[in-house]
Amino acid sequence: MGDVTLTTATRTNLLSLQRTTGLIGRTQERLATGLKVNSAIDDALAFFKARNLNSRASDLLSIKTGITDGINIIRSAIQGLESTESVLKQMKALGQSAISAPESSTRAKLASQFNELRSQVDNLLEDSSFNGVNLLKNSTGSFQTGSDVLTVKFNERTEQKAINQLVISGLNTTDFNTIVARSAVATGTPGNTTVWGQTGTAAITAISSALRAIDSALVTVRQAGQTFGTRSSLLEIRRAFTENIVNTLKGGAGDLVNADLNEESANLLSLQTRQQLGTISLSIAQQSEQAVLRLFS
Repeated sequence: MGDVTLTTATRTNLLSLQRTTGLIGRTQERLATGLKVNSAIDDALAFFKARNLNSRASDLLSIKTGITDGINIIRSAIQGLESTESVLKQMKALGQSAISAPESSTRAKLASQFNELRSQVDNLLEDSSFNGVNLLKNSTGSFQTGSDVLTVKFNERTEQKAINQLVISGLNTTDFNTIVARSAVATGTPGNTTVWGQTGTAAITAISSALRAIDSALVTVRQAGQTFGTRSSLLEIRRAFTENIVNTLKGGAGDLVNADLNEESANLLSLQTRQQLGTISLSIAQQSEQAVLRLFS
């Protein structure tokens, strides 16, 4: 059996109808995915450029997560220092009350309260951790390794010279011991109920020594808090910067591959109209063949 021969008009209208159907399919895909470039076949250059931009944005999102963790670690340290400062102020108030107390028994009770608060200073510093990182913990305990060092990276590069990062050291042993007034504890003066309960100048001397240790601890706490606060502000700036870069990268990738849904909707309506007209045109082109067929009927 020979091939079916179509007239020129019929074949022209049929090919036009097929192209219109293909365009409708492409437009419907763009509307469904929201992308005008769904694969490298659509536009290889735009597809791979967008993929590279999205890949870097993904890497920077991981960097942003690390920066956020660093901010939370520093915030935990600052909160620990603020609570420690409050306790130290209470200890100072107890010491000042002890100096003005006339009875030795009252001073001994105040010394006991002083010691209870001092132990809380130690505990506050030890508990000021976030996600297992503590910038304040004691470095002298047998089961401890000292204050942690926080390293926050600012870019996704791996080569050593290109790494941009911030290294934040925690409290050293001297600062820690100053805050918990251990230098004075070694001499047996702060909070020593026996010494504080004595009469005469011995008690006043011991309490004054304790107050000097507290003042030194308050200075160290405030300096450490200021240092950590500065580091936290820097990390906040870097986090905002990284977030803006991620948005810029994603926006650039979107400009390359995202479809204009309003335009595609208008195109779909226009193509559907063209498809209907093409069907009518194809029917008209076949009327001559139908007229010949009627001659044999």
